[in-house]
This record gives sequence, structure tokens and C-alpha cells, in this order.
Amino acid sequence: MGSQRRDQQTYTASKQNLEETSEKHLLVTLYVMEQVDTGDTAWLLVSAALVLLMTPALALFHGGMVSRKNVLSTIMHSLVALPIVSILWALFGYSLAFGTSRGGLIGGADFLGLKGLAGQTKGTVPALSFAAFQMMFAVITPALISGAFAERMRFSAYVLFVALWTTLVYFPVAHWVWAEGGWLLKLGALDFAGGTVVHLTAGISALVCAVVIGKRVDYPHRKPLPHNLTMTLTGAGILWFGWFGFNAGSALGAGHLAALSFLATHLGAAGGAAGWLLVEVRHRRKPTALGAASGLVAGLVAITPAAGFVAPWAAIVIGALSGVSCYWAVSLKERLGYDDSLDAFGVHGVGGLLGALLTGLFAQKSLNGAGADGLLFGNPRQLGLQVLACLAAAAYAVVLTLAILKLLDMAVGLRVSRDDEREGLDINLHGEEGYVLSSYGTLTGPSQEEEESLTPATSSSFSPEGA
Repeated sequence: MGSQRRDQQTYTASKQNLEETSEKHLLVTLYVMEQVDTGDTAWLLVSAALVLLMTPALALFHGGMVSRKNVLSTIMHSLVALPIVSILWALFGYSLAFGTSRGGLIGGADFLGLKGLAGQTKGTVPALSFAAFQMMFAVITPALISGAFAERMRFSAYVLFVALWTTLVYFPVAHWVWAEGGWLLKLGALDFAGGTVVHLTAGISALVCAVVIGKRVDYPHRKPLPHNLTMTLTGAGILWFGWFGFNAGSALGAGHLAALSFLATHLGAAGGAAGWLLVEVRHRRKPTALGAASGLVAGLVAITPAAGFVAPWAAIVIGALSGVSCYWAVSLKERLGYDDSLDAFGVHGVGGLLGALLTGLFAQKSLNGAGADGLLFGNPRQLGLQVLACLAAAAYAVVLTLAILKLLDMAVGLRVSRDDEREGLDINLHGEEGYVLSSYGTLTGPSQEEEESLTPATSSSFSPEGA
């Protein structure tokens, strides 16, 4: 009888504890649900999808600018970043970027495998939606670099480069600038959506890659004509569309800040296209479709760090200045002796740097309480902080990129053979071709020989003076 009584008491106590535990879980669940704003969450998830769309858009944008024999290999540079970086992000990338800060330099192991995020919130959105949104930023960043070495890098080396660069460069810099406890964030440096974290680090790394890997065979004597500008223009249009998610989504909510950054994004692109075309007409006497696409991308790059901190009129100025600056930066590459095939540095490096610095000039705290006033609004310190952030991110990216390239060159080799390069990377690296003969044995468009027998007046990538 005593044993039965004790069992009954144990059962009753266990049942009571279970009920209390269930009640606590229910209260926690209800509290989390109250913290989540469904409108903000819906906008963030849509924005994540828009940013994802930017990576295949980049593939089209880059793919149209190379010669026909390298279109698939160039597209693959963007597409293969999707699975590689997504897996790394889920396994440890999010934790390194947004985990508990270790000295302001890197995140801890709090969220390895994205553990502990389910049921948690980030502001008014689920933490998992924030992790998904930030994942798309990480995916596209190394793909931007690939424009510097299109048509000559080994695919195996590229795959390893993406994994190493994302882990060693992107994750730490993202922590510095965006994570609670990141040293640049604590100092007060501003980067709304990735001018420093994404474009400057990718752009300066692209320059290092172009110099280390070297020029394409016979460059600059033979400059491949963009084989399909309609593809490039389609990619540019989709990039413009996706960039609304990139910038306005970074407001992490569907409110006034999202509206401001949405409008600034559009006006920055418009200013960039106008600025590029104006200087192109003055310099070359003709406005080009490729110039319009290049200019709008330059404007989008520059407005990215400033989108949530500046007034609409300032967005136009920032975009226009970027269009003009990137045009001249691209035009100087041949004189400076490096082969940045698709002008990753000339547009993303220069545009990202300019945008980050101009944020320190035009930012207004009245527009975003989480920001600060810039030089024009009585705060010269902010411009100094922007300079510091740019120097730190650029210097770190240069050193790590150089080390990664040297390591990969010793391990697997960086570039294909001269024969493979002349024949084309599509057939030699991937065993397929982007365009095949019709049943009549003909293929419309310029022949490969015609594409490679060009004058600087008719050939171009981003460059007003040719690829």
C-alpha cells in the first residue's frame, strides 16, 4: 500500500510539473507570437526571395558580356555560389556573422547549424527569416568577384575560392559592421545594406584576383565582343528589381524606413544611369545600351550603404556621382595594366567605396534614428568613421584574398591552360556548349572569330574603351 501511495504521489507531481511546463511553453509561444509582426515578416521573406533572384540575374548580366564559348562557365560562377554559400551559412556562417561577439571580431558558436533560432525573434520578425534574408547577401557576394577573372579561371579553384573567401572574409566583415558587438558597428560606422560588407570587399578582392591570375590570352590586342547584350540587359533589369529587396528589405520591416530606402534605391539607379550616359555621350559621342546598364548598376551599388540614411534628393546625387566615377574608373584599367574582365572592381569596388564615403556626407539622423548625421548636417566625425570602415574592410579583404589565391595556386592551380582558354571553358571545363547548331547546321549571330577580331571602338564589357 505504501508503495502504491508513493507511486500515486509521484504520478500526481509529475502531472502537475508537466502541466506547469506546458503552460510556460504556451506562454512563451504566445509572447513570441505577440512580438512577431506578420506584415514585417511577409516583407522580409519576399525581400529574401528578391535578393535570391539577384544571383541568377547576375549570371545573365555577366553571361551576356563574355564570348560565346564561355557563357556557361561564366553563368556557373554565379549559380554554383548558391549551394556552396547556402550550406556554409546554415552550418556555421550565420553563427560566425551574428553569434555572440568575440572581441568585436567574430561571432561565437551559438547558432551552429542554425540551432536555437526557431521560436526566437529579431526585432519584429522571426530570427529564421532574418537568417534566410542575410543568407542571400552572403550568396551573391563571392559571385560578384567572378567578373574579374571570367574566361580564364579553373572551376575547381573557383569552388574552393568561394568557400574559403566567404568563410575568411565575408563572415568576419559582416560581423564587424552588422552584428551586435561588432567593432565597427560599436564605433558608429554606417552601412545600411552592404556597401562595405558586400560591394567594397568583393570589388577590392576582384582587383586582387585580376592582378594575381593575370590577363586573358592575347589581351588587350584581342578583345572579345559581348556575345549577347540582350541577355546582359535582361540581367540588369532583374538586378534593379531584386535590389528593392536588397535595400528596402534591410529595414527589417514594412514601414517608413522601408519606403525611404525603396525610393532611394530607385533614384540611385536612375541617377547612376543618367550620370554614366551623360559622360559617355561627351566622351564617345554615343550613348550605349551597355552603358545604361552599367550606370544603373553603379548607382545601385553606391546607394546601397546609404539607402536608409539619406533623403531622396541625396540618392540622386550619390547615384549620379557613382555613374560618372565608375565610368572613368573602368576606362583607366587598360592604362593601369590589369584585366578586370567584367569590371567587378571598376563598378562594385569604386561604387561601394564612393557610396560608403558619401553616406558620411549625406546621412540624416532625422530620417533614421538608428543612424547619424553626416558632414553636411554638422557631424564631420561620421565621415571619418566611414573612411576608417572602408580602410579596415578593404585592407583585410586584400590580405586574405591574396593569401587564399596563393594557397589555391599551390594546391590546384588558378587558371586553365592557354589551349583550353583559346578553345573555350564551356567545352573544356563543363563538357557542353551554350549554343548548338540547328537541324540545318547553322547558328545565327557572329562567329567566334568575328567576336575576337574587334577594334576598341566596337568592343566593351563595362568599359567605355573595351573589354
